[in-house]
Amino acid sequence: WHQNSTRTRMAVVPVRRALVSVYDKTGLDVLAAAFKEHSITVLSTGGTATALRGLGVAVTDVSEVTKFPEMLSGRVKTLHPNIHAGLLAIRTDAEHMQQLAGLGIEGIDLVVSNLYPFESTVASGVSFEQCVEMIDIGGPTMVRAAAKNFEGVAVVTSPGQYAPLIAELAVNNGGVSRKLRLDFARDAFISIARYDAAIAKYLSTVNDGPSVEFREYTAIRPLKYGVNPHQKPASICTVNGRPLPFTVVNGTPGFTNVLDALNAWQLVAELQAATGMPAAASFKHVSPAGAAVSVPLTPLLAEVYDVAGKNLSPMAVAYIRARNADPLSSYGDFAAVSGIVDVSTAELIRREVSDGIIAAGFEPEALAILKAKKDGKYLVLQADPAANPGADEYKEVFGIALGQRRNDAKITKELFANVVTKAAIPDDALLDLIVATITAKYTQSNSVCVAVGGQAVGVGAGQQNRVDCVKLASRKARLWHARQHPKVLGLPFNASVKRPERVNARVNFINNELTPTENAALFAQPVDALSAAEQDEWAGQLSGLSLSSDAFFPFSDNVFQAQKHGVKYIVTPGGSVQDDDVIAACNEFGLAMAFSGLRLFHH
Repeated sequence: WHQNSTRTRMAVVPVRRALVSVYDKTGLDVLAAAFKEHSITVLSTGGTATALRGLGVAVTDVSEVTKFPEMLSGRVKTLHPNIHAGLLAIRTDAEHMQQLAGLGIEGIDLVVSNLYPFESTVASGVSFEQCVEMIDIGGPTMVRAAAKNFEGVAVVTSPGQYAPLIAELAVNNGGVSRKLRLDFARDAFISIARYDAAIAKYLSTVNDGPSVEFREYTAIRPLKYGVNPHQKPASICTVNGRPLPFTVVNGTPGFTNVLDALNAWQLVAELQAATGMPAAASFKHVSPAGAAVSVPLTPLLAEVYDVAGKNLSPMAVAYIRARNADPLSSYGDFAAVSGIVDVSTAELIRREVSDGIIAAGFEPEALAILKAKKDGKYLVLQADPAANPGADEYKEVFGIALGQRRNDAKITKELFANVVTKAAIPDDALLDLIVATITAKYTQSNSVCVAVGGQAVGVGAGQQNRVDCVKLASRKARLWHARQHPKVLGLPFNASVKRPERVNARVNFINNELTPTENAALFAQPVDALSAAEQDEWAGQLSGLSLSSDAFFPFSDNVFQAQKHGVKYIVTPGGSVQDDDVIAACNEFGLAMAFSGLRLFHH
């Protein structure tokens, strides 16, 4: 720290001399025109100097300023006191300026420099020696010097900054404001940090020792709080400058909203890619309550889902199926659809209690419907289908980071080719196995998913043992089927009972959990409960279900529980020491099972 310096802030720095040395010459013609317009003296070297002269700019070679020729095959060009003193001198420090004058050194007011493309050189697969030769020394040194002295120098490190620089030169009569200088200085240090990180990472891969990974988090949107209200501050961050995979169209996202949205979007995008059909999902607390593709509804399901007589689009069908797998759990959900939200879909969403939706896009009228929800606070996110999340992902826990390859395994029907039972898996079960497996892939482990008709109808999420997952998924599938019972469909609700209350009432009626007081308040006339015999008889009609497990069945009890509830087709990774027993149980009950060899834990 220079103790005697006077750090007066300069509102506008007039640009009289600029040092330009760029590898990427994009936009140099526009910059050259600004230099000529504002009579800026330009210093440059090598190819940049040649290009600028070709654009009609009078250029002074850096060697004329340093009184020293370029040397060592161009490795040393700008590393000289005549350059760096001109960059680092504090303009408001009289002693600094006297020293410059005494040595005949002129100040440099602007540096324009982008660096050798180290990362792309490494990615091209050239030799180690060629990569090392692409480590820029003079450029980063100039950039750091100019950025440190931003009170008197502007530094430009990207062609994308040319437009705001030129605009300021025009407004400030050839000068640059302090705000822009400070913004550019911050960006300069970010670019240098990224550059150095790339070099360090590369060198760590070509020598013995620990590999080095640098992650740059840029907080671009604050959140009200994290998972809980006391976890503040919280924010959405980009990683290593990569853009967000979504745009906030309406509302204010919360921490869990974002987790739900990103998992739900991946699920529906994969479902559509795997099946070629519109797909939808309903998420709660980072697990799907339901997921589905657009298989046409039967008249019975249309009545159960309260859409009888409605002309639904294919996307709306996928949505209503996903929402109605487990409507009790979907209350207050975060929805996702794989394509464009049309009016047909938006009208269905309008009537549900929901926190938000992520989709590939929105018809204007549909977007207006969604924006009106929750007094204008309904969260609407537009996903970028072309977003590239990168191959690797990291999670920070209690002061450490865990890194792994992102789970980019593709789920296709070929995954179910290794059938290990006597019974075969028919082609018409493959769609349900795909739906169940992709749903399980994005469900908190341990997980099991049961599907039928292109719809997940039972999701057993987050259990510590596998058989409880099967029981939970089967119970939900049984409940889904019970909602189709004539007694449930015929419940005589009072006109004042709202849709969400009817959903809860039907579930409580099925489970025989309505109190006499509730019974009187809900229904226009007394109703008889579903007896155990009626329940069992109706459940016995449920068959042809497909089940996917995110890990192997450790014991045959999983098969026993599954077959009790209509499961006919199973896929697990296999690999248990009890595989033979599990296969034998499937054969005993006439079930077909495939071993995928792919575990799908999700945490």
